Amino acid sequence: MSERFDFTGDELAPAYRAAVDAIEAGDLVVLPTDTVYGLAADAFKSDAVQRLLDAKGRGRDMPPPVLISVVESLDALATDIPDAGRKLCETFWPGPLTVICHAQGSLMWDLGETQGTVALRVPDHENTRELLSRTGPLAVSSANKSGRPAAMDVYDAEEQLGDAVAVYLDGGEVTGGEPSTIVDITTETPRVVRLGALSLAQLREVVPEVAAADDPVEAVADDVKPAETVAADKPADDAKPAEDKPADEKPVESAADAVPAAEKPAGTVSDEKPTETAVEASKQDEKPVNPDVRPAD
Repeated sequence: MSERFDFTGDELAPAYRAAVDAIEAGDLVVLPTDTVYGLAADAFKSDAVQRLLDAKGRGRDMPPPVLISVVESLDALATDIPDAGRKLCETFWPGPLTVICHAQGSLMWDLGETQGTVALRVPDHENTRELLSRTGPLAVSSANKSGRPAAMDVYDAEEQLGDAVAVYLDGGEVTGGEPSTIVDITTETPRVVRLGALSLAQLREVVPEVAAADDPVEAVADDVKPAETVAADKPADDAKPAEDKPADEKPVESAADAVPAAEKPAGTVSDEKPTETAVEASKQDEKPVNPDVRPAD
């Protein structure tokens, strides 16, 4: 049976305790982010990640992105990060930016068909980041059934997902609403996969060479397929607007280190695939409406 906890104010101990216990048990948790509500599972427990995919009604070809608590966790989960990609993360994290990276090969997890990549994000939600510091990286997808809009409050999430979720964290109605912007940083030149809360202009203020989604595909390695990103990103789950993704890439989903003690080290058992065995990015400026267009958060 599901439990709901208040995730606002100062008395958060019961909510943290229940959520951590559920994650450790391999169960699912619904939590608020700065974009939309997300459905979370331990990224290092493959059965929990599969439970997340089953709850949403989606397949392994749309792996969830992974949420982390701090930018310093980037190097613990990803490798071969170009300077331009690192600069974007340092500038826009915490915030609505999901990046698709090469996953660390030593990580023992299974997020789905990530092609050796992982989609990562640090959400701009203080309480959720605190929870992440206690649980470690979480595979997070938007809290909705595939094909339906992402939940903007806990009651909508509960109506859609029901008893498939052990713990619902009620952080009130989220004010973001737009999914995260997804950028592929598996090559020297970052490339937009989906525009969302961050515009191309904002990205180019930091890294002028960022390529738009409709720029020539040669700019991106042909063999790299971004993982799905977030979790908690907004609009229709499976809608994959052509303009948001390069032709070779799989859709990313909407409504996830120099590993802080709370985050799991590289040898832990698998879960979702921030490809983590690599995740495919997930969490649109010409914004295709779709929380599950991989990255959710």
